[in-house]
Amino acid sequence: MKLSTKGRYAVTAMMHLAIHDRHGPVTLAEISQCQGISLSYLEQLFAKLRKHGLVEGVRGPGGGYRLAKTPNQVTVANIISAVDERLDATRCCGDENCQGGRRCLTHQLWTDLSRQIFTFLEGITLAQFVERPAVYDMVHRQHARRRERIQPIEIPATM
Repeated sequence: MKLSTKGRYAVTAMMHLAIHDRHGPVTLAEISQCQGISLSYLEQLFAKLRKHGLVEGVRGPGGGYRLAKTPNQVTVANIISAVDERLDATRCCGDENCQGGRRCLTHQLWTDLSRQIFTFLEGITLAQFVERPAVYDMVHRQHARRRERIQPIEIPATM
């Protein structure tokens, strides 16, 4: 099983919203810049996330996106499912036609693995993930890099 960039980027973008949840809406341009995800790709992902009730748009000055639910109500599995990612380790996508139209010898093993992965991701909320020390450190590094890029250039006074 391989999780595509669609699922990875959706989780990353939602984490960004969860981290900045207290500070108001976040623009897709900010997420794009901070997380290195294409703006047009984010627009596609957020259309799906909005459709599934995970994010909501805020119009006007200071607008952007925010979580539609509290971070402790959104699981990683919710996000991945919302962007049409399949958490399926079988070759047949669960259709049981893996070997010449019939179920293969190891089909149940891969089905059980898929359930375990889904259960694992269903047990992790955005709130729990944000609280991890490694995430906290990464946020501070990103903010420091961002401040370095936007520091005003000092122009010496002319005499």
